[in-house]
Amino acid sequence: MCGAARLILLKHSHMIDCPDVRKSVIRNHYNLTTLFYRLLWGRHIHHGLWNDSESPARAQLQLTEALASAAGIQPNATVLDVGCGMGGSSIHLAKTLNCNVTGITLSRLQRHWAGWSSFRRGTSGNTSFRCVDAELAEFEEAAFDVVWSIECTEHLFDKPAFFQKVAGWLRPGGRVAICAWLAGDDVTDGPAAQQVYDVCEGFFCPSLGSSADYRTWMEQAGLEFDDYQDWTDRVTQTWEICRRRVEQTGMRHIARLLGVNTTMFVDRFNTILEAYRSGAMRYGCLIARRRS
Repeated sequence: MCGAARLILLKHSHMIDCPDVRKSVIRNHYNLTTLFYRLLWGRHIHHGLWNDSESPARAQLQLTEALASAAGIQPNATVLDVGCGMGGSSIHLAKTLNCNVTGITLSRLQRHWAGWSSFRRGTSGNTSFRCVDAELAEFEEAAFDVVWSIECTEHLFDKPAFFQKVAGWLRPGGRVAICAWLAGDDVTDGPAAQQVYDVCEGFFCPSLGSSADYRTWMEQAGLEFDDYQDWTDRVTQTWEICRRRVEQTGMRHIARLLGVNTTMFVDRFNTILEAYRSGAMRYGCLIARRRS
């Protein structure tokens, strides 16, 4: 998809670019593979967070709960879920904290799936889902108590501009809560940078920034950076399980039927696992707030 590897390190940044990723490919990927995700992993399209020997489903829920705790989300909060997927986190926040959640996704199929799931679980009165590009979305000034995003910012093309918009959407004192795949802080070139690039290519990420990059983008947007937690060691098991499930099932055959991009996606499960193990990538929770 991206052809020969081009590792682009931006000035004063550890961000690694895969410049040939296209938004249409990201959209088509999620339209094609939502059922694939559901069968392979579960209702939450994100990593699990393990404390011990929990099931994958419990670990996925623990990641949502850990981010909600880190962000200090209060009952009845108004939340924007950026990259809501099949609605798993939106529905959980609505059900457990009575939050009013707006979920946005690039995929029309995911929007319908999220709406139907919310109806079935009795939270449709507290949730609404829209098919909209997060980088083009428009909301009223100070519309949300929390802007929440789990593993979506990797797909954004202009991450600094996104955080500028987020700052405007938040009420004074409101928080942005992000879980993100990150480039390691010391990744500049060589095999580690190639691993990150290969993950970007296989998972259709225009770039991966480091934790320092995210802090810079948030602070440049006028947000006050609160916290960074490195959860890498607690999420890595996600890809061990996904790789094993692919090997034990016919998922690779299904991927081939869906096309070369989906096949590459499945074949890069081992790449991301090795990138976490080598330190080329990290997984982090980042919290910032709009000043009161």
